Amino acid sequence: MSGPLDDPRLARGMAAQMELRRGALAGGARPIGWKVGFGAPAGLAKLKIAAPIVGFLLDRNVVASGGTVAISRFAMPVAEPEIAVEIGTDLPGGGDEAAAAAAIAALGPAIELADFSPLDDPEPILSGNIFHRHVIFGPRMPRPNGDTTGLVSTVLRDGTSVPAPDDVTANTGGLVRIVRHVADTLAALGETLRAGDVIIAGSITPPLMLGAEDRLLAHRLAPIGEVTVRFS
Repeated sequence: MSGPLDDPRLARGMAAQMELRRGALAGGARPIGWKVGFGAPAGLAKLKIAAPIVGFLLDRNVVASGGTVAISRFAMPVAEPEIAVEIGTDLPGGGDEAAAAAAIAALGPAIELADFSPLDDPEPILSGNIFHRHVIFGPRMPRPNGDTTGLVSTVLRDGTSVPAPDDVTANTGGLVRIVRHVADTLAALGETLRAGDVIIAGSITPPLMLGAEDRLLAHRLAPIGEVTVRFS
């Protein structure tokens, strides 16, 4: 059975990323969870990978909902409306999907902001933590086993609706599979997915390239709630 880091590009990229994370933690940052990227079919094909790549989240990169981010500092600003998956119990690697489902405590809307670069090699992408810059979280609601039944995503860009799939996991793949993949990837690095960690599970819509005209992005995940971010 193949492991999540059998590809040498992924192994080298994740090793560099973990060094980056250790340096940030040594500097006082607090870990809050993980992210996945390039999990949509186009992303998998672009990087020639079989599963999403994994990055980390830190408290210092969190922006409160309704806050303002100066995207003028970014070379290529991108926003991604996502689902935040809160983990309720420690999940070691090597488990099955039933264990991964049981580890999910709650779901909620999130927005990730990234400073994109048109790379097609996963090693440098991983080394730079998958372009991550900020994450904005909305409210969360208990959803046993990560059940997305009945969830509806509405994305508003300066008040104009952005097309979103009826199935909130159509572009990302199922949340249980994502949680299991993150746990297995962390285990390969000597880490563990912990209770209290939050995983942002990938963009529900295609990534939104932002420009100077953008001022407000809202992501409503009914019936749970809404998260917003302003731009300057």
